[in-house]
Amino acid sequence: MKKLKILFLGTPDFAVETLSKLHQHFEIVGVVTAPDKPSGRGRKLNQSAVKKYALEKNLEVLQPTNLKSDEFQQDLNRLNPNLAIVVAFRMLPKKVWSFPEYGTFNIHASLLPNYRGAAPINWAVMNGEKETGVTSFYLDEKIDTGAIIDSRSVEIEKHETAGSLHDKLMVLGADLAVETAKAISEGSAVAKKQIKDSDYKEAPKLTKENTKINWNNDADQIINFVNGLNPYPLAWASLIEEGKTVQIKIGCVEIENEIDQEAHVGELILKKNKLLIKSRTKWISIKELKYPGKKMLKIQDFLNGYNQANADKMEL
Repeated sequence: MKKLKILFLGTPDFAVETLSKLHQHFEIVGVVTAPDKPSGRGRKLNQSAVKKYALEKNLEVLQPTNLKSDEFQQDLNRLNPNLAIVVAFRMLPKKVWSFPEYGTFNIHASLLPNYRGAAPINWAVMNGEKETGVTSFYLDEKIDTGAIIDSRSVEIEKHETAGSLHDKLMVLGADLAVETAKAISEGSAVAKKQIKDSDYKEAPKLTKENTKINWNNDADQIINFVNGLNPYPLAWASLIEEGKTVQIKIGCVEIENEIDQEAHVGELILKKNKLLIKSRTKWISIKELKYPGKKMLKIQDFLNGYNQANADKMEL
């Protein structure tokens, strides 16, 4: 057994679960996370979820703005980790990931090589996948391309959202990180080169352009698309309301099978206290929506503020 001295690098809640479980089994010599950022009206500095946990456990916290700096290199020399573990952090320069004797591995929230990129959880749901998982792999010069050490899979259930899948993969990824670290400690870890097949899919950063709902898609595709962007950043659509265009975000939709009415794609109607829109294949019931600067509303709460005349003037 090799005695591990781990440097952990991560920032959001997703990474905290892994840090917590690693801390139960191994020595954590330091925690690297993003610098504090101002937020809110008062521009108060906000600490990352990983920093908050690390301070609670009296772990040393490093927040370098430049990972290539001499100052950070001096910190690495002082801490002298022999293994680094990365979860939801920015790209590392080679001088950092190659520093530890036993290398640096990352936990990625997909079954690599599929869904390399910034938003693997979202895209797996948006694309209607039936399965996804987590992968541990050694870092190299490119993003998410290093040799795979191990992986764990999980079923994507019907009506799964990015939020619910996030929570599953957060726990699964933490367990995989511990198992991978133990394998490295025992000398039993075997890494295999990634090989892309013809069905390879990517997980690019979510933008305004790729989060807009296309009502020309079939109903099942739209359901998956909206679920895959819930709770963040949320799918959106342009709503024409009394001649004015408003960009609304949509939190939940369902297929409506009780309405059999001819309509063009994108037509919006109010029927049986439901706000319905026609996709290419079926009617879809909008269950939650959010106006700019407002909170998310259940559709009944939204309709309580509208009469039939107003609703008839709405178009998507």
